[in-house]
Amino acid sequence: MELRDIEIFLALAEELHFGRTAERLHITASRVSHVIKKQERGIGTPLFERTSRTVSLTPVGERLYQTLRPAYQQIVDGIEEASAAARDVSGTLTLATMGAQGWMINDIVERFRTRHPAVQLVHRDLNPVDPLTPLREGEIDVAHLWLPVREPDITVGPITHTSPIVLAMAATHPYATRESISLEDYGDLTFIGHRSPIPAYMEETFHPFRTPSGRLIARGPIVSNWDDQLLAVGAGQAVTVLVAESVPFYPRPNLAYVPVRDAPPCQWAFAWLTANPNPLTRAFAAAADTTQDAAQDRA
Repeated sequence: MELRDIEIFLALAEELHFGRTAERLHITASRVSHVIKKQERGIGTPLFERTSRTVSLTPVGERLYQTLRPAYQQIVDGIEEASAAARDVSGTLTLATMGAQGWMINDIVERFRTRHPAVQLVHRDLNPVDPLTPLREGEIDVAHLWLPVREPDITVGPITHTSPIVLAMAATHPYATRESISLEDYGDLTFIGHRSPIPAYMEETFHPFRTPSGRLIARGPIVSNWDDQLLAVGAGQAVTVLVAESVPFYPRPNLAYVPVRDAPPCQWAFAWLTANPNPLTRAFAAAADTTQDAAQDRA
């Protein structure tokens, strides 16, 4: 197997979707399919079970994945470390993350710093109400964002992890004592509104506009930053959605957090302005790609 073919196999094993694998590797879905079929012919058994709706690893495919992933990472690490030493990379890279997500990607940040000790990495907080403007205005080089991001001027890098969804509400809210709620329950609630240029498809990851049955979901107070969201929620004016790992970071006595049992997990990835001339953005993406937690990616 060539290194590129191994990369395609590993990406499909993590994404379990031909289209997303093709997008991640910037190739066509037919190329992914061709490579996998070639591998299966060479090995002599299927590596993936495919239906019209799902893709899953066979036992042989899972065993191959567990064997190849660490070996592939070692190879990529060695190439990148040698390239970094040859380039003697230096300069400044500005990274922005949201709250608890800075902690979630700490291993990636440390890997980058180890590879590029001469680089000054500036780590900033990113306002979740308006996460794209700092990229477009050149205030930051790399943003850690929730997906999807389908902006023509923004490049999305490797997925770092996925997060369960929870609903934040006032501790006195009637739903605060529930073990969980459903997306259909959103129709009974009032959500925070945003004063932001964020695309509607990104907002819907956390705050959809309709329930699964089509009911409109009410919007309440208009906010411009995360702190204002928590103040409005704590006052009982509205509810808001966040990811589960954020809960320990905001242990306010006037707030309650309830899991949303049927909400799709939120995926996170690094992104940068495609026209950004700073070459360190690609170096950072390379560090992220070789340190992502495969188990989390496939959860």
